Amino acid sequence: MKGILFLTVAALCLYGCKGTMKGTVEHVHAHEAVEHVHEGHEHGDAHDHEKHEHGDAHDHEEHGHDHAREEHGDEIIFTREQAARTEFEVKEVTFGTFRRVIKTTGQVLPAPGDEAVVVATTGGIVTYANQNLAAGYAVKKDDKLFNINTKNLGEGDYYARVNANYEKALAAYRRAQGLLADKIVSKREYEAIQLEFRNAKIAYDAIAGQKTPRGVRIVSPMGGYVKNVLVKDGEYVTEGQAIATVSQNRRLVLRADVSEKYFSVLKSIRTANFRTPYDNRVYELEELSGKLLSVGKAASDNTFFVPVSFEFDNCGEVIPGSFVEVFLISSPMERVVSIPVSALTNEMGYFYVYKQLDEEGYRKQEVVLGANDGRHVQVVKGLKRGDRVVTKGAYQVKRGSASAAIPGHTHNH
Repeated sequence: MKGILFLTVAALCLYGCKGTMKGTVEHVHAHEAVEHVHEGHEHGDAHDHEKHEHGDAHDHEEHGHDHAREEHGDEIIFTREQAARTEFEVKEVTFGTFRRVIKTTGQVLPAPGDEAVVVATTGGIVTYANQNLAAGYAVKKDDKLFNINTKNLGEGDYYARVNANYEKALAAYRRAQGLLADKIVSKREYEAIQLEFRNAKIAYDAIAGQKTPRGVRIVSPMGGYVKNVLVKDGEYVTEGQAIATVSQNRRLVLRADVSEKYFSVLKSIRTANFRTPYDNRVYELEELSGKLLSVGKAASDNTFFVPVSFEFDNCGEVIPGSFVEVFLISSPMERVVSIPVSALTNEMGYFYVYKQLDEEGYRKQEVVLGANDGRHVQVVKGLKRGDRVVTKGAYQVKRGSASAAIPGHTHNH
């Protein structure tokens, strides 16, 4: 009985000990599972954190690229090959002397004594001596320009009448000389006959050397160019009527019309530039041996302008009578930034230049302008000394700006 009880107690102890060990093992495994889950969570957090940091770095890098594009996105690439195919020039901006300018209008006129008016020496039907006779026709002194025929007019041939009158006066004069010696005519009568003869001779001599089968010849009084022809071929003219103008076209006068508000500064004007409308070319009087002729002391009749006149050599390309744009050059200004007019481009009334960033890179720069003498212009704002600017070929660079801007283009300044 005791043995059975001992076995029963031993069995119960063994069973309890087994349950305890099983619970302990399960508790250990559960604890390890919790730790494993916790480690997995930490590993996932670390992975997510690393992924987040990598994403931030990537976003930051992308932002840097965007910033680089934004910084150089307005750069224009104009290659050396493109520049070689056109007239292209880049110059460095420096300080210099620039003179004040009064911009106005004016007219180119012939110089005094440089033109002569051709007139009809008699009335009659005028015909051209040369069918090529027209404005611009080159002539020499005494070249025949016109013929005037009077044969078919009611008064008869002018040359025949003048010749007959001369011969009659000559015969009367010779007869009077003999009568005076015999004291048949008085001194007073003789002088009257002598005066009539002299007048007839003057008229005869005026046309004696100009008689041709086609009528009285009209010649050029000087060498030069026919400025204009004032009559048509076959037209009737009267004695003394202007029929043409001949100009030597060597010296011309530039007359500028200046507003009264500049009257106080006119005394400082010494020279001028002017731009012609037919070729848009700017001429400098200093290059054409120009000189100041006069400065008006009062406004012209019925206007509010004071005339200022210059004389200069005609280079053969300036048309007398043309109206021009005038730049009167006045007192100097020191330490001024100025650039050639050819460097400017105009967009909607705003002016721009193209600054060179590197060998093939350029950027459009807005500028504020001051005085303009037709060839150079003062820059008040937008450029500084040391900037390099496109002075020839600016419009070629402008055309390239539509497609040649390369974002993020790297260069060294």
